[in-house]
Amino acid sequence: MRLQGKKALITGATSGIGQAIAEAFAREGAYVAVVGRNEQRGKQVVETIKIVGGSAVFFAAELTAKTDIDRLMKAVDETFGPVDILVNNAGIFPSGLTTQIDEATFDAVIATNLKAPFFLSAILLPQMAKRGSGKVINITSGAAFVGSPPMALYGSSKAALTLLTKAWAAEFGPNGVNVNAISPGPTSTPGTMDGKESLEQVVQTLPARRIAQATEIAGAAVYLASDEASYVHGTTIAVDGGGLAVVV
Repeated sequence: MRLQGKKALITGATSGIGQAIAEAFAREGAYVAVVGRNEQRGKQVVETIKIVGGSAVFFAAELTAKTDIDRLMKAVDETFGPVDILVNNAGIFPSGLTTQIDEATFDAVIATNLKAPFFLSAILLPQMAKRGSGKVINITSGAAFVGSPPMALYGSSKAALTLLTKAWAAEFGPNGVNVNAISPGPTSTPGTMDGKESLEQVVQTLPARRIAQATEIAGAAVYLASDEASYVHGTTIAVDGGGLAVVV
C-alpha cells in the first residue's frame, strides 16, 4: 500500500473527483479526512470506505471564510491529527461572459477556488515543512491554460491556483514538501452531467475521444501523494485525454 500510515485531508470529497480520490487513498492505506458541506453525502463516503476496510472520518465545513477554515483545522487538530497529504479539490465552476458575472458570483468563485486552498495551505504547509515531509495536491483545470469567453472568472481562479502550486513548491520544497497539481479534462461526475451535451462536443476534439472517469483523476493523485513522486515539484499533470496537447 503506497499511502500506508499517512493522513490525508481532501476538500470537496463528498462526490465526484474528491470522492474518488478519498476512496483511492483509503485503498492505499491512508486515513482520510473527508471534508465537505453535505453531511449526508459525507457520511456515505466514509461508510463506503469503511465497508471495504479503509479508514475515514467526515468533517462538515464551509470553506469560504477564513473563520470557517480555522474552525475546521481546530477540529482536525483535535480529532484527526497531523495532516501528511492535503488535496485542495473543492471548487465551483459557473460559466458566463465577463459582463454577465455579478459580484456575488465573483466572490463565491474566488472564495471557494482560491481563498480556501490558500488559507488551508497556509496552515498546513508550515506544519509539513517543520516535520520535513508532506504533499499538497491542487486540483486545477484546463481552463487555467487557455482563453475561453465563458470561463474568464473560473479559468482565472484556477490559473491563480496553478501559480500558487509553483510558488509553494519554491517556498516549501526545500523543507521536504512536494506541491503539485492535477488538471482534469472533462470528467463524469454529478456536477458535470447537467452539461453532458456540451461535454460530448468537447470530447470530439480530444485525442482520447471520451470523458474521463473520476477514478482516472484519482490515480494521478495517488501517484503524486506517494513516495514515487518524491522528485516531482511544482508541476501540473494534465489528465485530460490530450486536450491541452492539441490545437483545434
